[in-house]
Amino acid sequence: MSDELQHLREQIDSIDAQILELLSRRAQCAKRVGEVKQGPLYRPEREAQVLRKIAERNPGPLPNEAVQRIFREIMSWCLGLERPMRVAHLGPEGTFSEAAAQKHFGDAPDFVSHQTFDEVFHAVETGAVAYGVVPVENSTEGAVSRSLDLLLASNVSVCGEVNLRVRHNLMSKNRDFSAVKRIYSHSQSLGQCADWLALHAPHVERQAVSSNAEAARMAAEDPESAAIAGENAAQRYGLDILFPNIEDDASNTTRFLVIGKHDAGPSGRDKTSFVCSAPNRPGAVYGLLKPLSDQGVSMTKLESRPSRTGLWEYVFYVDIEGHRDDPAVSSALKALVDRAAFVKVLGSYPVAAI
Repeated sequence: MSDELQHLREQIDSIDAQILELLSRRAQCAKRVGEVKQGPLYRPEREAQVLRKIAERNPGPLPNEAVQRIFREIMSWCLGLERPMRVAHLGPEGTFSEAAAQKHFGDAPDFVSHQTFDEVFHAVETGAVAYGVVPVENSTEGAVSRSLDLLLASNVSVCGEVNLRVRHNLMSKNRDFSAVKRIYSHSQSLGQCADWLALHAPHVERQAVSSNAEAARMAAEDPESAAIAGENAAQRYGLDILFPNIEDDASNTTRFLVIGKHDAGPSGRDKTSFVCSAPNRPGAVYGLLKPLSDQGVSMTKLESRPSRTGLWEYVFYVDIEGHRDDPAVSSALKALVDRAAFVKVLGSYPVAAI
């Protein structure tokens, strides 16, 4: 071993010791914060501010995303020292919803899988878990209807968002793809891989199931089948990835919302989501949007859904930039209440940090 290599390794050992000491000091401070703090220990706005600051101060050579993920884990485990956190997601284990929950909260919480969106919302509403993570839209397939309906009907607040780059893989117990007779996956994933399937598996039966993880579980029990799912599902159910990254859109991304029982405070870079309906008269929809324009508030999403209260009646799901406590947003929402037949603010929350 060269003298230079030995010297570098000694430097690394010394730096590791310093990192460990600083981590212990940080954990002690975080634990003390939990002892003196009133209200929820998890504050989405505080974590978002920390992660943004880390990116701004990052000198390299590690990229911002890597540094932010490291600090997310540090914050996650420090928060868990005071009281373990329970987070619900759509199951079974190995779903993209689980991956989104882990990306947002780190690995420290106790993640609880549920079979339906309704169960995730119910777990949050009853206090069985502190938070839930649910998908609301995909860049290829659009809105997740059931999540939108439950946001309208349930007594929860949106307090965070997660953007997850979705990479679909075709996996099977059988390494001979020509022997595969069935492909299991969630209906949205089948849609996101439609072009690849039409080209490479035009005659293979496709079966939609409740989740990609469930598809992987079924494929693990059926040697004549394959599944479309994420890499975590392949590892969890012992499947070989025959074809990686088969999604038709290379930038395929799913947006998830974090739901809880409290609001998030202003972080400096926020979104506000609300649902509204227009009275049945000419120009009513324009009237809903005018207060946003008058206050200079930027709208990032407008989605319509049947109201389920009458034939051809609709509600509108709207995302805007800014926090509900920001003066411009607050004024716009007050004016909107006077114009709309119905308004429900779903929550204000930090824009996804990573």
